[in-house]
Amino acid sequence: MSAGDISALLIALREGVEMSLVVGIVLAYLTRVDARHAHRWVWAGVVAAALASLGALGLLNALDAEFEGATEQLFEGSTMLLAAAFLTWMIFWMLRQARHLASALQGGVREALRGRGAEWGIFFLVFFAVVREGVELALLLFAAPGEGKLVGTVIGLAGAVAIGIAMYAFGRAVPLATFFRVTGALLVLFAAGLVAHAAHELAEAGVLAAVEGPKLWSTKGWLPDNLGLGSVLRAVFGYQDEPTVLEVTAYAAYFAVVSLVARTKLRASVRPTAAEAARPA
Repeated sequence: MSAGDISALLIALREGVEMSLVVGIVLAYLTRVDARHAHRWVWAGVVAAALASLGALGLLNALDAEFEGATEQLFEGSTMLLAAAFLTWMIFWMLRQARHLASALQGGVREALRGRGAEWGIFFLVFFAVVREGVELALLLFAAPGEGKLVGTVIGLAGAVAIGIAMYAFGRAVPLATFFRVTGALLVLFAAGLVAHAAHELAEAGVLAAVEGPKLWSTKGWLPDNLGLGSVLRAVFGYQDEPTVLEVTAYAAYFAVVSLVARTKLRASVRPTAAEAARPA
């Protein structure tokens, strides 16, 4: 398995589990309210979202193939920054919404079942929930460093499907809170690497060349970032064997700010609201 596959596995597993969580909640609720006939509309929404996500990935690759030189570096750097922004938003969104995701989705399904054209309501509810994660996955896979990401993506999505089946079958027995915290921490490091790599690409394109600064150290002799363990660390955590002042600053600043905000939001997410505290046990 290549270094690119390892980073792709992490990304696909995390995003895939979020998609599986959405689909599992909707399917379980439809079964509970005796609306199994609407299951096919759920799967239709999943298929449509998958096709749209593949189209987004194809578009990104097609655009990248059209650019050369500084324009290509500018495009790739901007894409990496956009991917890091989406990833950061996703981590914060999950920290904030995880406790209420099931009730929100179930409320959406109830509304869809009450209205006219209930099947289409279910379809669009699932489509928009899944395509958001799918397009984000496409953007992250494109922006992630390393080659040969197909195997890792397939394994990650297969693992996400297995977790989704377990969620559907066993519900609360699956430790999702632990899973999202661990993968969230890893993805913060991954996003920091994207930001640092984006800074490098933008410096190469001439946009940030004036503030790039010299190389701070070199580990190329014993841990090159294009071979073995070094290539894995580069693909997953943004390791560079000869980082510049700009790259180190970008990495450290992103990691410090996002970690601080994430810890604050995590404390808020586990702190009971006033209504919950007043509710009798």
